[in-house]
Amino acid sequence: MIRIRAALAAAASALLLAACGGGGGSDASGDGPTPVKVSVIPIVDVAPIYLGNQQGFFTEQRLKLELVSAQGGAAIVPAVVSGQVDFGFSNYTSLIIARSKGLPLKVVAPGAGSTGVKGKDFGGVIVKSGSPIRSARDLAGKRVAVNTLNNINDTTVRASVRAAGGDAENVKFTELAFPDMLAALDKGNVDAVQVVEPFLATALKSGGRLVASNYVDTAPDLTIAGYFTSGKTAAAKPELVKKFTAAMQKSLTYATGNPDAVRKILGTYTKIDPSLTGSLTLPTYPAQVNRASLQTLSTLAVQDGLITKAPDVGELLP
Repeated sequence: MIRIRAALAAAASALLLAACGGGGGSDASGDGPTPVKVSVIPIVDVAPIYLGNQQGFFTEQRLKLELVSAQGGAAIVPAVVSGQVDFGFSNYTSLIIARSKGLPLKVVAPGAGSTGVKGKDFGGVIVKSGSPIRSARDLAGKRVAVNTLNNINDTTVRASVRAAGGDAENVKFTELAFPDMLAALDKGNVDAVQVVEPFLATALKSGGRLVASNYVDTAPDLTIAGYFTSGKTAAAKPELVKKFTAAMQKSLTYATGNPDAVRKILGTYTKIDPSLTGSLTLPTYPAQVNRASLQTLSTLAVQDGLITKAPDVGELLP
């Protein structure tokens, strides 16, 4: 929670600075394409924007895309608010937390969503093959690793535990980076890990056992992440936002219809083992944000103590 608060404090400070400086992109000037900076995380979820750039969908909108890689949303939110980049990618729980702190963020396009199918989603909770944990109910009292504390993964794991009739308040979460989780599980340092692809496929290939599809258990067709901008950019550069959204919509549609192209492009911006790409479960790339599931994430953020008061999720959406 300390890291989230620090990031939001930095973002709030950046918001003040933004009044004195512009962002990377602008509404059209001159005859050339408009440069646009987008901060993303090198994960499966953002494959559509790389595909769209490759397919020329941003060029069609007269945009020159520059993708800036970041380790996570803690760096992306302040960068967007300050105008260092025009758009960013983040899970919706992070955006809900930021909005509850008064940061005027706007979602401009969906990013990734759950498949909605238990046992066949791109994220889940894994235990060792011989573990006595058989379902999410059994996670109560156990040590569960998530990549970031007090964010979307621990709240959705708690939702799985509740759905299975377990004591969600008694789960002992610990923060570990995704690449470190499977080793920690193997050594017995934790009892279970919440992972996403490609770590999910790696775990299953190594004999791990799936005990919960936490995104599926949380809400039907849960929308997990999306692309966003600052309120300042949305107000000052409406044409830029319109063009970026149009290119992203086309990119999402293309990714949905071309899963083989998604798998192929992963090697250009991630360190995924090429031998695993064929067995990965891809997220969905929805054309619209599932507002009901966004409300669910907001409710969980309050219930689990991430925020004290839920923001109006409608203010996040266009």
